Amino acid sequence: MTSKDYLTQMFSLQQKLNDETNGIGWENGYTKNNRMINWKRCIYMECAELIDSFSWKHWKNINKPTDWDNVTVEIVDIWHFIMSLLLEDYKTNTRGDLEKLVLDVLDVQGFEAFTKEPLSNGSADPMELINDIESIIHDTTGFEIDLFDGLLREYFTLSRKCGINLKVLYKFYVAKNVLNQFRQDHGYKEGHYIKVWNGKEDNEVMLSFLQGEAAPTVDALYKKLEKAYPKA
Repeated sequence: MTSKDYLTQMFSLQQKLNDETNGIGWENGYTKNNRMINWKRCIYMECAELIDSFSWKHWKNINKPTDWDNVTVEIVDIWHFIMSLLLEDYKTNTRGDLEKLVLDVLDVQGFEAFTKEPLSNGSADPMELINDIESIIHDTTGFEIDLFDGLLREYFTLSRKCGINLKVLYKFYVAKNVLNQFRQDHGYKEGHYIKVWNGKEDNEVMLSFLQGEAAPTVDALYKKLEKAYPKA
């Protein structure tokens, strides 16, 4: 697969998930249940959860190791919302179709490096990473936002420092996309979805299915989740 293929598949999956979860026309800012959508808020709230993967508190657990598994989960969650923000922007501002969006992402400064081998997360300074995360928070909490030279460039740089490149992002994104669909199909929006499965959060269960190089197909992963899901 080419870089364009990876991006096209991820944006297509995100469009489909948003259409099914929020209803057709969600790009106008409201769900089918008339709830306001704020993708920028989604991004900075996930960024806050990402910061909690690191030992940032000066008064508590100062030697706690970084939770790199959770870093991966949060980086992928942020990507869901960045893609949603871009899809919304291109639709409401008539900037072009999905192919035009993908081509524009391919041209972002730092994307080419993101397609190469990721850096070792063990070599990253946690405080430097936190500063990078806070730059993304800053991007998404103001009225104006530079989606490409600001948000996307910073996101790709941060991800690579955390040991995630395009291929890794794709593998985990597809898995989390399936989990998100599974959650919606099992009452997530209504509030009766079970998130802890036999003592493990569903994210952990999903990660356990991704051991090894090859990721399971969408259908195979969904079936694995169904089999593992605790029966009420």
